[in-house]
Amino acid sequence: MKTLIKNVYAVMPDGSVPKTNILIDQDRIVGIGPVSDDFHPDKIIDGTDHLAIPGFVNAHTHTSMTLLRSYADDMALMDWLNQMVWPAEAKMTAEDIYWGAMLAMLEMVRTGTTTFADMYGPWMEKVAEAAIDAGLRGVLSRGIIGAAPDGEKKIEENVTLFQEFHGAADGRITVMFGPHAPYTCPPDFLKKVAKTAQSLNAEIHIHMHETKTEIQDSLQQYGKRPFEWVAETGLFDGKGTLAAHCVHLNDADIAIMKKYGIRAAHNPGSNMKLASGVAPVPRLLQEGVCVALGTDGASSNNNLDMLEEVNLAAMLHKVHTYDPVAVPAFCALQMGTEYGGKAVGVKDIGRLEQGYKADITLFDLNSAAWCPRNNLVSLLVYSANSSSVDTVLCNGKVLMENHVLKTLDEERILFEAQRCANHLTK
Repeated sequence: MKTLIKNVYAVMPDGSVPKTNILIDQDRIVGIGPVSDDFHPDKIIDGTDHLAIPGFVNAHTHTSMTLLRSYADDMALMDWLNQMVWPAEAKMTAEDIYWGAMLAMLEMVRTGTTTFADMYGPWMEKVAEAAIDAGLRGVLSRGIIGAAPDGEKKIEENVTLFQEFHGAADGRITVMFGPHAPYTCPPDFLKKVAKTAQSLNAEIHIHMHETKTEIQDSLQQYGKRPFEWVAETGLFDGKGTLAAHCVHLNDADIAIMKKYGIRAAHNPGSNMKLASGVAPVPRLLQEGVCVALGTDGASSNNNLDMLEEVNLAAMLHKVHTYDPVAVPAFCALQMGTEYGGKAVGVKDIGRLEQGYKADITLFDLNSAAWCPRNNLVSLLVYSANSSSVDTVLCNGKVLMENHVLKTLDEERILFEAQRCANHLTK
């Protein structure tokens, strides 16, 4: 199927925003510019008064955690996990995982996200099914807690997830291995994860250096910071690593990230809400480290709105460094799109460019937040909000057009998600 998005403002890889046309054949962008006489579209989307960007990439989240949104707020991280979140998650069934994920899919489509990197507990196949049903692109990992008695079983569940879903849905599903964090996975256990993942040529998704306590406990237990001893396990020697948070870093940590090509998923909203700290994003970008953006789970953010994370990334580092150009608007947008694609290991998403996947989000410019149109990228990052998203394509397929969902039954999802949440939290 051929699709034409005509007469649209498009954010190009160099930051320019021409009024142009986007030509799509099947799942890829085949041209940006004039429409040739031999291109006969099956579908035309009128892009007049719309801004096209690459679909947002949520580089770190826990989709089914949407069921715990607003359940446990204003708590310290470890108290939040141990006293509230983990006990509730222990009651989750496969049905809960599916409908929690579907609630996340609904929110992500509505807010312009087309790719997400997810780490969660059992029944991750249900998250894969939800992503497939929604039409989104998912990079999935089974969250593995090695300190638990069934740690070995969790590794095998990740293997099964990889074998059954890696490359599924025309390549929309990718599977990584998800050792939760250094404080839940001892060194010998991480060696087993590394060996298993590398035998399948699979990448790693792990939480790293989220809190000061994590660093202090590691120094007390191992005499080393987490990045140092995790590197010694061989976990970073494989195909690639996506490290969530990376808040508390020193020179040696950054050197390790550069040595192994580790990509960071910065979660400004979650880090602010949990008072985890401020990641050294400007420094990482200057050092050539790939820094993407994630929302984290909806119980620590409390939404999956990537445009909000783009705004926070641009604003937070300005005030933290007292530098108004620390993270400019276009750089923040790249972190939520192009750098996100690199971070989650999907090489051909995140840019409006010939040959890239047709993962595209359109914003309606007909509102006060978009007027006057002096600089559309600046308006997107600093002024607009995700209610302007009205059309979303993933892999060339229209998931939402003019605010009308094409793949999701919103009324049923909201009903089922509330029903599942009730038995978990009440």
